[in-house]
Amino acid sequence: MADRYPVTWLMTDERLGEGLWTALRRLPPGSGVVFRHHATPPAERRAIHRRVWRITRARGLVLLVAGGGLSGDGVHKAGRGGALRSWPAHDRAEAIAGWKAGADLLFVSPLFPTRSHPGAPALGPAGAARIGRGLGLPRIALGGMNARRFRRMRGPFHGWAAIDAWGG
Repeated sequence: MADRYPVTWLMTDERLGEGLWTALRRLPPGSGVVFRHHATPPAERRAIHRRVWRITRARGLVLLVAGGGLSGDGVHKAGRGGALRSWPAHDRAEAIAGWKAGADLLFVSPLFPTRSHPGAPALGPAGAARIGRGLGLPRIALGGMNARRFRRMRGPFHGWAAIDAWGG
C-alpha cells in the first residue's frame, strides 16, 4: 500500500520565496509537494499555485494542497477532494484524528529541531515512531529532515519531507 506514495516531499511556504522554483527542480521524479503558502494573499497564492501545478504536472510530481480549493492530486488536512489525503500528526491524538478523517498518510513532526517551529520540542526518531503506530497509515518524517537523516533512521517511516533540505 505505501509503495504507491512518494518517498520524498517538499513542504512549501512563504519562507522559500523565489527559491521555491529551485526546490521544485531539485526534487527527484515521483516526489510529492504539499502546497501551503497559508499567509500569502489569495490572488497571489492562486498565481503561485498555478505555476507549481504546471511544474508538478510536467515533472511527474504529486501535488497535495493544504486547505483545499485549488487543483491537485489530493489534499493536506482538508475535507473531501482529490485522490490522496494526508494529515499532520504532532502527537498520537492528531494521528488518530487523521485516521478517523480518512487520511491516506501522516506527516509526523517535528522529528528534529526546525526553523519552521523555532523552540518547539523535537520528538526524536523514537518518539515520532510511536505516533501513528498501529493505524496502518504510511508515515512521512518531517522537521529538520534531509536525505541523510532519513537513510540513517528510516525504520517505521515510508518517507521524509522538508523545506530547507531542498535548497529553496
